[in-house]
Amino acid sequence: MKRREFIALLGGAAAAWPMLGRAQPADRTPRIGVMIATPESDPVTQARVAALRQGLAALGWIEGRTIRIDYRWNIEAPDRARAAAKELLALTPNVILPSTTPMLAAVRQETQSIPIVFVNVSDPIGTGLVESLARPGGNITGFTNFEYAMGSKWLQLLKQIAPDVTRVAAIANPSNPNTKLYLSAIAPAAPAAGLDLIMAGVNTAGDIEHAIASFAREPKGGLLVIPDPVTINHRHTIIAQAAKHRLAAVYAYRFFAASGGLLAYGTNTEDLFRRAASYVDRILKGEKAGDLPIQQPTKYELVINIKTAAALAMTVPPDLLALADEVIE
Repeated sequence: MKRREFIALLGGAAAAWPMLGRAQPADRTPRIGVMIATPESDPVTQARVAALRQGLAALGWIEGRTIRIDYRWNIEAPDRARAAAKELLALTPNVILPSTTPMLAAVRQETQSIPIVFVNVSDPIGTGLVESLARPGGNITGFTNFEYAMGSKWLQLLKQIAPDVTRVAAIANPSNPNTKLYLSAIAPAAPAAGLDLIMAGVNTAGDIEHAIASFAREPKGGLLVIPDPVTINHRHTIIAQAAKHRLAAVYAYRFFAASGGLLAYGTNTEDLFRRAASYVDRILKGEKAGDLPIQQPTKYELVINIKTAAALAMTVPPDLLALADEVIE
């Protein structure tokens, strides 16, 4: 090769090097943002995040290696949800994963382009966040946790385990848009179960203590705890107050019964987080969120705490015990 040709070839290659560098960014690791209602140290948080990581790992996405995950914890109030949504979206994630209705509403308000995979949302249609379950449209899809009709099942279980109960207080966060929808389904079912329903709106541990103490002044009462970040984060206060005032109580998640609650019936939320990984994977591989049908729960679990029942001098009916997925002794 002549010297002139060699220099020309070398110059052409050198000119191509910067272009190659621009075409291959140093950091191409996909990024997702995750919004969690409970504190980072909470065992509920740890179990849900572990399930998400397991689901992703099964599909080849290893946190810190093939995917980056940014977390925001302890998102209880709507203003915190809005702030967390802004913070995560500023990081330009490939997908964002909110895990309550207020979080989904906050993220939807901030972006109509970044794909959203929600988890643990009760009724995205009724709250006006998607168009349909089969084709949600836009940039949203996800995994629901409960239908509001579950409220009547909770009342039935309360009456079954505590047949003498004639009054029930629904412990709920009034600022959550799901609360009104839950109560609209629960209220008609209460008379059929022989129960008078009372709404007890709470936002703090003090609210909870006052509401339960006031309710317990009259006999034959029981509690129905509506799922919400407030009731989840203050579950130990609710359980302690139920024990103090000797009230039968029904909850929506296993971890309430594991923490000393009497009875829980609802979805396996870790399973929802694990399944959400499949939609994150499909979106990262090019599918559109709005084309992925919203999935409903496939696992429900009935958990009874026999130790708590004994402390309340209750005998759990054998037929109810036979239906239990787990009995805590």
